[in-house]
Amino acid sequence: MIRLFVAVDLPENIKDELGRICFGLPGAKWVPPDQLHLTLRFIGEVDGGLFREIREDLENVEAKGFPMRLQGLGYFPSRKEPRVLWVGMEKSELLLQLRKRVDRQLTQLGIPAEKRNFSPHITIARLKETPLVRLTNFLSGNALFSLPEFQVDSFYLYSSVLTPKGAIHQQEGAYSLAET
Repeated sequence: MIRLFVAVDLPENIKDELGRICFGLPGAKWVPPDQLHLTLRFIGEVDGGLFREIREDLENVEAKGFPMRLQGLGYFPSRKEPRVLWVGMEKSELLLQLRKRVDRQLTQLGIPAEKRNFSPHITIARLKETPLVRLTNFLSGNALFSLPEFQVDSFYLYSSVLTPKGAIHQQEGAYSLAET
């Protein structure tokens, strides 16, 4: 079985900029820069045959490239003990269209649609016993967080192996988006 997800990668300069805020929060396990991504669709575990079908069928997703700007920070879940620290982004209709088209392609292969609403974000840390006051201070100190706009011109299929030190992602397929 292979654990899969579809994602948008970030340019190296954006990953470097994100790294500049990833410190000073007790209980935070920061995501390594090479693992930072925007998950479009988590697929889960599939067998080898379905994996090959997914890898091939994602070629049929037709969507335009688009600009993206990261801004704002938050955490999940909002009403319980925080477990995930994330960076948000400006609203993008083209990102939502890409997500829908990826989802449509996967449902044609018999993969059930996600039940949760799509909430685009980039996980930058996993939190464990992080004092809420320290988290709110971190968020306040970075309230105006924003990075320069960058162009998204492709998306990727990744496999993911869970280890005690965290997930290890490997690119399994790359898919170009149409020029805008």
